[in-house]
Amino acid sequence: MPTFTASDGTRLAHRTHGDGTPVVCIPGGPADSRYLGDLGGLSAHHRLIVADLRGTGRSEVPDDTSSYRCDRLVDDVEALREHLGLPRMDLLGHSAGANVVVQYAARYPTRVGRLALITPSTRAVGIPITGEMRRELAGRRSDEPWFPAAFAALEAITRGEDADWEAVDPFFHGRWDAGAREHHATARPTNAEAVALFGAEGAFAPESTRAALAGCGIPVLLLAGEFDLNSPPAAVAAFAELFPDATFVQQPGAGHYPWVDDADRFAATVADFLA
Repeated sequence: MPTFTASDGTRLAHRTHGDGTPVVCIPGGPADSRYLGDLGGLSAHHRLIVADLRGTGRSEVPDDTSSYRCDRLVDDVEALREHLGLPRMDLLGHSAGANVVVQYAARYPTRVGRLALITPSTRAVGIPITGEMRRELAGRRSDEPWFPAAFAALEAITRGEDADWEAVDPFFHGRWDAGAREHHATARPTNAEAVALFGAEGAFAPESTRAALAGCGIPVLLLAGEFDLNSPPAAVAAFAELFPDATFVQQPGAGHYPWVDDADRFAATVADFLA
C-alpha cells in the first residue's frame, strides 16, 4: 500500500483501484477505508485513490491525537494532493468524510475540480438532523421482519437512553441480507479515540464554511439514499442548496451505503457526474 508523510511527520497510507482520471476518496467513520471497496465498480471509470485517515487502516497513529479533529484532517488531504502531484483533484467524501472534503473545498477551492458528497454528514455546515426525521424514515421500513427490535432501539437512542446500538444496523442498508451484514462489519470504526476527537471543539465552523461554499463555483454532486437514517434525504437536499452549482440525487431503495445496495446505479450516477 502506498504511503506518504503528513506535515507533522505521520506516515499515512492510501489504496488505489482502477485506472483513468484520479478521484481522491475520503472515508467516513473515521474507519478503515477498505469498507469503500471500489465503490460499486466506479473504478471501471476512474482511478480511485482511497485515503486511510490517520489512526485508521494502515496509517500511523499520530503523536498528537488532537490532530484527529476534522478541520485538521484537511491538512492531510492537502499533503496527499501534493504527494500525488495533482494541481487540481476531484474529491469524493462519504458520510463523515464529507465534512473533511467540504472544509478542504472551502479552504482550497482552486485545487478542487469536482466534488462528490455521498450520503454526507452535515455537521460541517450546521444543518440539523432531527429525531423526527429519522423516525419518519424508519417508519417506511415497518414491513421488514427486523423492524420491531430496530425501531425500539432507535426510539431509545433518540431519547438518550441505553440501547442496543447494533439493533439499528439494518436501517443503514436498503436491504438487510448476508451481503449487507458482512459489509456493515467492515465499516465499523475501530479507533475509538479518533472517532471521539473527530468532532472536538473547534472542528467545525459552519458559518464561515457556508460562506466559503456559497462563493465557490465547484460542481458538486450530493447523493442521498432513500432510506438513509444517518443522512436523511431532506438534510442532504438542504445541503445542496448551499452550493451555486449543485446536483442533488436520491438513489431509490438505498441506505447509507448506496454502492452496496445498487452498485450499477450508483457507479453510473457518480461516473456521469465526474465525466
